Amino acid sequence: MSTINVDNFSQAAQAGTQYILAPLPYANTALDPVISANTLSFHYGKHHKTYVDNLNNLLANSDLAGKSLEDIIRASAGQADKAAIFNNAAQVWNHMFYWHSLKPNGGGEPSAALKQKIEASFGSLEACKKEFAQAALTQFGSGWAWLVVDGGKIAIVKTGNAETPITKNIRPLLTIDVWEHAYYLDYQNRRADYVNTILDKLINWDFAEANLG
Repeated sequence: MSTINVDNFSQAAQAGTQYILAPLPYANTALDPVISANTLSFHYGKHHKTYVDNLNNLLANSDLAGKSLEDIIRASAGQADKAAIFNNAAQVWNHMFYWHSLKPNGGGEPSAALKQKIEASFGSLEACKKEFAQAALTQFGSGWAWLVVDGGKIAIVKTGNAETPITKNIRPLLTIDVWEHAYYLDYQNRRADYVNTILDKLINWDFAEANLG
């Protein structure tokens, strides 16, 4: 496969008409101590896997079987009779995107080209990170905070539950998962510590740059 980005990364979740648990892009100990192997074993090995298994069961004999995750998400979004399909397909996609949004020894600064685009939208990298963190902290209940490109401008959005920017034709660059199972074993109710430490030490600016297209 070519460079992993938002245009091709979900191919790893498909095997014919079945959807599989795509491998993590790093060892389950690689994000320690920010995210423990214990958290990854539950988050990836239990929660993410359950969404994959549910999706396969829900799509048995469906005309959506075998389509890309993106096509399934767009076809089922807002359809009451396909809500379960949407929720599980979107959560498979969102989780894959989240794993790639992190990397061991991440954080720091993006490339000069990406940093310039961020500064054009936010004024500074620090302002961008502050707004990103604020979106993650103010998402009530379960959901996601996203760095996106919308109308040619880099922006921050947040979505609840399984929602994802691709249903609005907004291109995601990075995401932070703020469902409690993403951080509770390591941080309990300290969501702010989890979010800020990810931004400082794990966020994958290389993935963001690849997603600019």
